[in-house]
Amino acid sequence: MVVTALFVTCLITANIIAVKLIAVGSSIVLPAAILVFPLSYIIGDVLTEVYGFAWARRVIWLGFLCNLIFVFFAWVGGLLPGASFWQGQSAYETILGYTPRLLAASFCGYLIGSFANAAVMSRMKLLTRGRHLWSRTIGSTVVGEGLDSAVFITIAFIGTPAFAPIFIVYHWVAKTFIEVAATPFTYKVVNYLKGVEKSDAYDFNVSFNPFSLAEAKR
Repeated sequence: MVVTALFVTCLITANIIAVKLIAVGSSIVLPAAILVFPLSYIIGDVLTEVYGFAWARRVIWLGFLCNLIFVFFAWVGGLLPGASFWQGQSAYETILGYTPRLLAASFCGYLIGSFANAAVMSRMKLLTRGRHLWSRTIGSTVVGEGLDSAVFITIAFIGTPAFAPIFIVYHWVAKTFIEVAATPFTYKVVNYLKGVEKSDAYDFNVSFNPFSLAEAKR
């Protein structure tokens, strides 16, 4: 429950603070969410490693649903008439007013990237026989974050002056770097949860269909 709550919190927080762009050096521009969104992938790695792909799949869809609820009510809040003395409507719309295109890009990137991350993590655990956790966390992130960044930036900006393929690389490298830096922390969390939960999932027979409701047979 705690791991799931942290996953959903990171996801929603990232989508809120993503509207702020930060400068890295003189030529690289990234969203502020670059600091927190990779944490959802790290938590996704923990879920898959400890509990298996089937549970990670449930949490990914739960995160999607919670984010959709947040976006819906943020939109409703923007439609409600403000008090006569309130001067924050434009700021509210700037921070919480999602355009349909950006919303679609965010949702598509999240689902594709998260499911790819979990599937690679699950399959690599079998291939490595449960050893070399670092190779699984980093390898799954390279695939998942790469797809996430490519899908989001392409859908959100292609056909506009703001689109530049190099932005995909910037996002990808930055998110992967955070995953690498967090590897020692990931080891501690995984080892702690395996000990407490007495769970160390190996998905010998699992469907990687995102829409499947079947339990894994271990």
